[in-house]
Order: sequence, then C-alpha cells, then structure tokens
Amino acid sequence: MKAKRVRSKCTVTDRTVDPDVLTYTVGEDPVLDLELAKWDCMGTAAHVTMLSELKGLRRPIVTKVEAAKVRRELAKVVELSEAGKFTIREDDQDVHMAVERMLTESLGDLGKKIHTGRSRNDQVAVDVRLHMKSEILAVEREVSDLAAALAQLGFAAGTVPLVGRTHLQPAMPSTVEMWATGHAEMVLDQIENLEAAYRLADLNPLGSAAGYGVPLPLVRARTTALLGFSRTLHNCFGASMARGECEASLLSALAQLMCVLSRLAEDLILFSMPEFAYFRLPRAYCTGSSIMPQKYNPDVLELVRGKTAQVIGLATAALSLLHAMPGGYNRDLQDAKLLYMKGLSTTRTTLRILAKLVAGVEVDAAACRAAFTPGVFATDVALRKVAAGTPWRDAYHEVRDHLELLGAEDCDAAVKAKRHEGTCLGIDRALYRQRIASVRKSAESRAAALEKRRRALMK
Repeated sequence: MKAKRVRSKCTVTDRTVDPDVLTYTVGEDPVLDLELAKWDCMGTAAHVTMLSELKGLRRPIVTKVEAAKVRRELAKVVELSEAGKFTIREDDQDVHMAVERMLTESLGDLGKKIHTGRSRNDQVAVDVRLHMKSEILAVEREVSDLAAALAQLGFAAGTVPLVGRTHLQPAMPSTVEMWATGHAEMVLDQIENLEAAYRLADLNPLGSAAGYGVPLPLVRARTTALLGFSRTLHNCFGASMARGECEASLLSALAQLMCVLSRLAEDLILFSMPEFAYFRLPRAYCTGSSIMPQKYNPDVLELVRGKTAQVIGLATAALSLLHAMPGGYNRDLQDAKLLYMKGLSTTRTTLRILAKLVAGVEVDAAACRAAFTPGVFATDVALRKVAAGTPWRDAYHEVRDHLELLGAEDCDAAVKAKRHEGTCLGIDRALYRQRIASVRKSAESRAAALEKRRRALMK
C-alpha cells in the first residue's frame, strides 16, 4: 500500500469545533474496532462483489475487475490487522472509515466507491454479527474443554463416596463423579442459550443502509450467500432496529453461563476448605498472603464470582440501553459494542482458566469417606423399611423420630446401591463423551467454514 496519508472526511469533524465532541462521540471505537477489522473487510468484499454484479444500471458502479482490485487490497488490510499493524485514527472515528481511507490511499477514486448503497449503520451491524458468530463458536469450544475437564475429574474419581448436600447440610450418599459430571452437564446445557444467540446473529442486515434502503437495485440475497448468513433480515427498518438486540441476547446467555461457572467455583472453594478438605486445588491457581505464611487462598475462584457479577451487570446495561429507545438507529447503540466485547472477553478468560484449574484438582478419597455421619444414611434406612413392607410415610416418621438409633454405615456400599439412570452407578460416561465431542465438532466445523468463506472472498 502507498504511504501517502489522506485526512478522512468524517461526518462529525466537519461539523464541530469542540474537540471534546469528537472524543465523546468516537468513544472507544478506535480500540474496540480493531477486533472488527477482518470482519469489516469481509463485509466490504461481499458488498463490492454484489455491486459489481448489479443489473439494469446505465453504467456499473464498480466493474468486476475493479471489485477484484478492491478485494485484493482488503486482503492486505486483513494481513496488517493480523500482524497488529492496522490502526484506527481518531479522525477515522471507526474501522469502517479507516478501511475506506486505506483503500482510497491505494486505489484512488475506486476506494471512494465502496460505501455506495450502505451506511455505517448496516456496516457495523454486519461486522458485529460476523464477529459474534466467530466468538460464540469459540465460547462453545471452551465450554466443551471445561466440560471435558470436569467429566475427566469425575471419571477418574469414579465411585469415591461424597456427602451429597442440600442447604449446605449433609443430605444423602453421593459420589465425586456425580458431583463433577453434574457440573459438566450444567455447563454443556448452556450451549442451548449460546445457540439461540448464534441463530439471532446469523441474519444479514447488509443492504438496509441507514434503515430505509437505497434507490439502487441491491441484491441483498447475494451478500447473504457470500457472507454465509442463514437468511437476510428482510425489513430494512427492522434490520436497523435489531442493532443491540444481538448484543443483549449474547450477554444474557453469557451471564447465565457465568452463573453456572460461579456455582462451580463456590463448590470448589467450600470443598477445598480445611474443614472439608475433599479436594486440593492446584497451587498455580491459588495465592499466598503477605503476612500469613500458611495461607493458600482460592483467589481465582473468588474472582469467578466477582466477574460473574460484572457480566450480569453488562447484560443488564445492554437491556437498559434498549428498553426506552425509539425506532431507527440511535447513537447510544454504539455502547452495546463495548458491553458485549467486555462480556465476551471476561467469559472466555473464565472458561479457559477454570478448565486448567479443574484439570489440576486432586481428590482426597479418605477425607471424602471420613465426612459421612449416620444421618447421611437416614433416607436409605427409611427406604429399606419400605422394601420390607412399611408404607413410605410411616417409614419416614419412624426414622425421623429415632435419629439417635442411626449408626455408621458403609458409604461405599451405600453409593453402589444406587444404580438407576443418573445416580451414583448410573452415570453414562459415553453420553458425556458424545455430547462434549458433538459440541466441539460442531463449533470447529462451523468456525472453519466461516474462515474458509472469509478467505475466499478476499481473492
């Protein structure tokens, strides 16, 4: 690309004299938009290709030869972005104008044509949706990694008895495997929420321009096909209003996922306390004290709880942006980008660090067995009376009214007596392996297809 620098003709700087207005309206876009650079180039490549194929015009807006030149230059922009050399100046305002500036510097008047028939409103909307699709698939891969670590922890522990608790009080015999795979299942179930957010993001807003279309024979179905969206957002006005909806949907899914992770973190904190000592946390994920030499603090797990609160707050902020907003585009929608990118970053980091932490957890089988007291077997005793012919409610009262008669029992035998689906000896390991593999395969194949499509557009 040529080194010549050209000042961007920005819509804000041309009309304002107070530099604080530019800073205030641009916000953090010059930093946040760096993540959108390759997706902006992908959207532009599709748009220019579609423009070069339009029928019924007196003369082509962009010829097919010119479109090919633009795509090659866009590929160079992506290379700069991937090398960390792509920058967005404050007078660019955002990634869209930065890319247009670079194309104009290298292609002259041809670079000035790429914005024909679109607005920064539909540009940023398509960029965010492409970015979001890629990021959701990355989250799903990381979900599968954490679920795999939890499942492996459970499989390795097998039938090591663990006191099952309700209200934090000793309740019934359980196993470490039930505990670990139970958390794995909760994590995997969050895929449903992520997929709902993915389906919402998988709709093409390009061609809606500022929300009312343009007097050109755009073929929106063509960019939908080129970009790999499942369908076009049909109504241009609706496509404009959908900005922020995707961000709020994904943040809601991430907040629910983080709540599940926070409960896992809390269990690990409790069960690794000296008073329980069922588990030993890996030292690499704990910290010491500046004054107390013996301290071994689960700081990482405590931060999971705190960061969960942050993501819940981000989801609430995104919904609050939308709740009183009039129809059409409004500038405060810009803030949704910061919210969802922060939520994504926090959730993905949490998933990765938890997978590593869980992989290093050690189970103290002796401590697990030592925690069993006679009361934990109360329900089992009542059910043995039922098996001998006593009605359930009578058996329940007999045991409850004479708890002092309960004695110590073999906790290993107790857990081995539970064999129905989903209980101690009824854990279907193949089911977990299949679900984890399915999530990973689906996410990886779709991510590969998206990347293949992006690279193909740059040729």
